[in-house]
Amino acid sequence: MGLGARGDEAYEALMAAHEGLSEAQSHALNARLVLLLANRLGEVDALKKIFETARSYA
Repeated sequence: MGLGARGDEAYEALMAAHEGLSEAQSHALNARLVLLLANRLGEVDALKKIFETARSYA
């Protein structure tokens, strides 16, 4: 599973979603995106692993 050849397209869509937003609005958008994507995934154990992985890059 993954974005494969469409990864760049997904990144461009994400950047477009942030275009023109203030820093606070951008952070709020990211928070909403996390919650919406988490709901779509729907697997708490997978989410925990994803959160751990993301945190390791902070």
